[in-house]
Amino acid sequence: MRTIASYLRVLGFSVLGYLFLDFIGSTGETSIFIEQPWVWVVLGVLILFHIAGEICAAALKSILYRALNPEAKIKYDKKIAFEKANKFKWFRETYKKMLGSKAIEEEDEIILDHNYDGIKELDNNLPPWWVYSFYATIIFAIIYMVRFEVFNDYNQDEEYEIEVTEAKRQIEEWKKTAKDLVDVNTVILLTDASDLKAGQTIFNNNCVACHKTDGGGGIGPNLTDEYWILGGGIKNVFNTISEGGRDGKGMIAWKTDLKPAEIAQVASYVLSFQGTTPAEPKEAQGEIWVNPEAPDETKETIPVITNDSTAIQVTSNQ
Repeated sequence: MRTIASYLRVLGFSVLGYLFLDFIGSTGETSIFIEQPWVWVVLGVLILFHIAGEICAAALKSILYRALNPEAKIKYDKKIAFEKANKFKWFRETYKKMLGSKAIEEEDEIILDHNYDGIKELDNNLPPWWVYSFYATIIFAIIYMVRFEVFNDYNQDEEYEIEVTEAKRQIEEWKKTAKDLVDVNTVILLTDASDLKAGQTIFNNNCVACHKTDGGGGIGPNLTDEYWILGGGIKNVFNTISEGGRDGKGMIAWKTDLKPAEIAQVASYVLSFQGTTPAEPKEAQGEIWVNPEAPDETKETIPVITNDSTAIQVTSNQ
């Protein structure tokens, strides 16, 4: 009962200390334990001092009681000896039963008649834990044989294929949320407002010097028309941003400065310029790009006038 009372006192003082520190230190909006984490250290030290005081008080009380009452000391010593003798008694007895062996004093009951130059042999039983484990392996073997040899459940090849299929499914699910794993083969056009906003920020920080804010083009080409030097579409634009433009006169490769997810965002933002009207559009460069994956019925023939005034027919997406 004294131990329970000590625990209750420690708990009570801890709660009171918590409330007191929170009352004098909190601003009223959040707890002081969130505003000032060092308060946890102060409260912890107070609790440790209180616990140490309880332990010292109990020890001192026991010493004084035994010193002033010899009979109590004898009774206390007997109690300690009894507790020590019975400490872990259940564990020791259980361990002894698991070994299944006889005590040294009882070994004469299991000595065999064999005598080899004065050496005798004990007829100890196998440890019960070993015997039960052996029986368990037999039962497992029977169940395994019936399941896989009699009823022809899945074999190792089938199990391997199932595990590989499941692993691939999990990888694909993971890739859907792991944007930084995107590459030129897996990139798709992003349409979420958050992605386009992020792409706009990247574009404004890195691209406006050459392409202008509205994509009309300056040093770099016009991004609002249908003409592309290295191909249009999300995959081509992603690859151009990542690997850079034409050798010697194109833009630098941004793959060392931007993450794949960021390249996908800015590429999607660049494609959002299509069909807009910039303030000072630069003349068209490159060729009209045709999406090879687009259905044939969505294509039409558009006449394009080249520098030598020769008209050619170009198939384009509508």
